[in-house]
Amino acid sequence: MESKFKKSCNRRVAIFFAEGLEEVEALAPANILFRAGVPCDLVAIGPDLLVQSSHDIYVRCDRSITDADFDFDEYDLLFLPGGMPGTLKLKACKSLRAALLRFAEAGRGEGSAGKQLAAICAAPSILAELGLLEGKRATANPGFQDVLSEHAAQVCADEPVVEDDNIITSQGMGTAVDLGLVLVRRLCGKEAAERVKSEIVVLH
Repeated sequence: MESKFKKSCNRRVAIFFAEGLEEVEALAPANILFRAGVPCDLVAIGPDLLVQSSHDIYVRCDRSITDADFDFDEYDLLFLPGGMPGTLKLKACKSLRAALLRFAEAGRGEGSAGKQLAAICAAPSILAELGLLEGKRATANPGFQDVLSEHAAQVCADEPVVEDDNIITSQGMGTAVDLGLVLVRRLCGKEAAERVKSEIVVLH
């Protein structure tokens, strides 16, 4: 079937898939990025491109970080979905952790213009444990907000999506559409985000 994707942005996003992820948290932002014309790869952290979610849904990824030609630096934004045990498996991935540290440093002070990180639900805890949320405004699933606090983040418990410099965090499956729209705004601008918001009939 011919793809309906029409590239409108030179920025590129990688969404990382580990077995046991929350599939809506990954696929809702991917859908919104697709609609906005933002190139987006679903990237498995293991060699198998077929990844099973925490709800026994299988998603076939585009690439694997184990591919010989895979390069994190091809991307402008790295996105971590939540879910258990998916979050723990993302955290255990050494090459991904190294890339998160590098991106956080490379984009610091540049906001949406430089390298960026995004995480939702339990996954912001990975950023917190790496020391990347210290002194920053951030949010996460209510069950993981204490991890952010323990690592000196300024927890915004009531906000669906929180942006602080080059790091974007969100609370969970119910905020995944909000997060996707924020990512489009940061990568493509407000007009693109408003267009997609209208297309998907967001009423708030």
